[in-house]
Amino acid sequence: MNFLHPAWLILLVLPPLLGLAALLVTRLRGGTWSAFIAPRLRGSLLKHGTRMPYWFSLVFLLAAIAALIAAWARPQGDAGTRSEKSLGRNVLVALDLSRSMLVRDVKPDRLSQAKMTIYELLEALPNERVGLIGFAGTAYVYAPLTVDHAAVRETVEQINTDWITRGGTNFGDALRLAIQTLKETGQGNNALVLISDGEKHDSSLDGLIDEAVKAGVFIVSVGVGSEDGDYVPNPDFPQGRMVDRTGQPVISRLQPGVLRQLAMETRGRYAVASGGGGIPALVQDVVKDLDAFVIEGRERAVAVEFYQWLLLPAILFMMASVLAATRWRAVRHGLWIAAAFLMVDDARADRVSRARQALQSGDHAAAREAYGELAEATPFDGRRARFRLGEATAALRGGDFRAARDAFSGGLLSEDPEVRKSAHHGMGRALFQLGWQTLDENPYPVEPGDAPSMEDFDNRVREKLDAMRQSGDSEEQMRGMQSLVTNWADAVRHFDSAAGLPGARENRELAMTYLERLRELLKEDRDKTAQELPEPEPQSGQGTPQEGDPQEGESGEPQDEGDDSGNEPRDSGSQGDQSDAPRDAGDDDSRESDGPKGKQDEPGGPDGQEVDPNESPEDRARRILDENADLESGPPTPGRHEFNPPEKDW
Repeated sequence: MNFLHPAWLILLVLPPLLGLAALLVTRLRGGTWSAFIAPRLRGSLLKHGTRMPYWFSLVFLLAAIAALIAAWARPQGDAGTRSEKSLGRNVLVALDLSRSMLVRDVKPDRLSQAKMTIYELLEALPNERVGLIGFAGTAYVYAPLTVDHAAVRETVEQINTDWITRGGTNFGDALRLAIQTLKETGQGNNALVLISDGEKHDSSLDGLIDEAVKAGVFIVSVGVGSEDGDYVPNPDFPQGRMVDRTGQPVISRLQPGVLRQLAMETRGRYAVASGGGGIPALVQDVVKDLDAFVIEGRERAVAVEFYQWLLLPAILFMMASVLAATRWRAVRHGLWIAAAFLMVDDARADRVSRARQALQSGDHAAAREAYGELAEATPFDGRRARFRLGEATAALRGGDFRAARDAFSGGLLSEDPEVRKSAHHGMGRALFQLGWQTLDENPYPVEPGDAPSMEDFDNRVREKLDAMRQSGDSEEQMRGMQSLVTNWADAVRHFDSAAGLPGARENRELAMTYLERLRELLKEDRDKTAQELPEPEPQSGQGTPQEGDPQEGESGEPQDEGDDSGNEPRDSGSQGDQSDAPRDAGDDDSRESDGPKGKQDEPGGPDGQEVDPNESPEDRARRILDENADLESGPPTPGRHEFNPPEKDW
């Protein structure tokens, strides 16, 4: 047997020291009392009781401390070794180490971006065998396929472009070495993650691609860099930039052509590394279709723990120490206090039981009242949220959906995720019912067989919209329709938050179906309203009637001076002259001619606004729809406030 933390055993010197200190303190206290009392009075003033309970309590306490220290040191026994086994696949990473990988068109540079991608892969593939190949003008295996991801990560941290002295980007050597390495594993299919900027290669890759397909190698190509590119850094050249033979700085750009070809022809994938975390998911999607095999991991020693054999005696010694030092007269008072607390807890438990029974028996009003009183009385937030959930459930089953909505809001304050999910689901049901009440006084049926058909829903909405047009208080009706859309849109969001609970997905689909159909019906109503808008009145002609000829209306008869058409008889003459028709002395409205047309301005339109004589019926219908465009904006999101500007701002 050995100890996992043997250093803690040095604390075993504490129990003897504590025992010695207790003995010295006892003797000093006894001598202090004897010094203050005369010898002849000690017998009557000092009562000498037995000290055995005190010493027994001390011994048990010191034994418990010693046992706890020994258990803290973790005594263990050797049970041999065991080899770790897991199901995994082979994933080989080929990293481009050419000097173009130092270009800084991505931050901090292409090579650093590629390393971060490899780190994410190692975290996303914990059970796979991962290896590393570095290539530039030639290729080398720097980390063989292994389940020791820490070793691979250490290699990636140290690797740089100086590890390969031969420049260039030779995809051929990298593919050839990767295929050979994966073939040696004996597995039928494997994955190769090729990370490069796609610079030029030296020869055709068609033969190697066919060989990769035959060997079952799926290539995931990852492009690093941007198509705009940047200058290739090199400290050996002036200004730290590499130049070509003509003395011009060399610009390196991402060339995805070769990378896409390798991915498409080997049934793999291609993506650009952008630091967004999408590469690991892409590789996982490819790797999951490969054949998994048993991977032999490292052997580790198996230890048998013995600390529990010391922990149990420590607990028993602690209890014996407490019992030995207990003054039983004080225990009696403590029992009375504990009994009082138990009686309070029993009373509360009885109230909870009555509330639960009322809810189960269908007495929703009593259950709602009982749960509400329990929520108000409890000082604990977690229990208060649960009681609010019970109150809301009772209100929902009783048909009081507004009270259910308010109570479910209290349940959303719980720190327990399950309670919050239940509160979200109940809140969604309550809001859906509140929206349905806009169309029907009766609540929406709970049983699927009693649910109204979509044709019935269409008829309800059309009747509601017809009532809005015919009612004098259309604004109030419109607010009711907006409340319906808002409640159902919020219900969908609460159902999303309750994902995973039974019925949440079905309720969300039902609410979304009604919302989409309601939008179609509103669009249909808008089109119908536009078609039913009245045509503007025809304007008077441009010509001037001849002298002595009376002006005729639609019936062909002469019109009087004060007829509804607003036209008055005029003398022949130039256009724009004032009419010579007699006017009443008390007429305060000075009506003037409208120019050549002779038509007077008059208030018109059912909305009380002035009618533009140049506005066509189509333009007026489009203006009315624009003024009511809030119905076209879709369900408003929670927390969004709509402000309608006033008609006039003065």
